[in-house]
Amino acid sequence: MQSALSSVVPAIAENGISFVVFGTVAFAVVISLLFLVTRGSDSMYDHIGQGGISRDGDYGGGPLAPSADSPAARAEQEREIRQMLGARSDRLVRRGLPALDIDAELARLLAPAPASQEHEKALVEEVRQLVLARNERRERQGLEPLDVEAEVRRTLDELDP
Repeated sequence: MQSALSSVVPAIAENGISFVVFGTVAFAVVISLLFLVTRGSDSMYDHIGQGGISRDGDYGGGPLAPSADSPAARAEQEREIRQMLGARSDRLVRRGLPALDIDAELARLLAPAPASQEHEKALVEEVRQLVLARNERRERQGLEPLDVEAEVRRTLDELDP
């Protein structure tokens, strides 16, 4: 009896494992086919990689954002900046510092940028160093060096479109 039982138990265990493996594979195939057949024609997964962060973004669910130059966009921008400045002022007050003048800070932040094309000397010097390093690499490669001043102006123009 002992020998008969010892030969039957491994056979059952082996068949049991085979049954579990093949059963799992068959179940996965059936579920995959079920998902393939029943998925909607406009599934969110079909739009992965096409842009947009949320379902309401480029996907087409929500209203479009106003253009950046419209009065509605400027008003929204002002509300958001005012809200952030209010939070910043509250943090300063909690630390025992004087509160911010929110209106003055808002006016400073929303003021148009100066039209001056004059760059800071440190920035110009850093760009010049980069151009000189680029020229050294070009000379090591046997290429003709670039005009430093023209290349500095071109690089600074790229920084300020």
